[in-house]
Amino acid sequence: MSTINQPEVAVTVTAAAAVEVKKFMEAEGVSPDVGGLRVAVQPGGCSGFKYSLLIEDQAADDDSIVAQEGFRLFVDPFSMQYLGGVTIDYTSSMQGSGFTFKNPNATGSCGCGSSFNA
Repeated sequence: MSTINQPEVAVTVTAAAAVEVKKFMEAEGVSPDVGGLRVAVQPGGCSGFKYSLLIEDQAADDDSIVAQEGFRLFVDPFSMQYLGGVTIDYTSSMQGSGFTFKNPNATGSCGCGSSFNA
């Protein structure tokens, strides 16, 4: 069982994004007591790195766990170095809806907004 690790840097989830995360967790039957949202940075995308969000049943042993209101974020050690100060939001518009990332560490991004370089 994982212990809660205090991350070296903060990840912020807006109220709008938190509502959506909780909806996804409920739809997948994931308990907020042990499960949560994995936020990851992976090599790829048109700018070098891409974001990944995934509802998971539990944290991995080496995850940092960031407590949120009503759920937890799981962040692996590789991703943590790129997520310091990131704000995750959820937007809905005529063009569509989805999660967005505001990353102060990014030195560039692509037009789709889902990949970046640092």
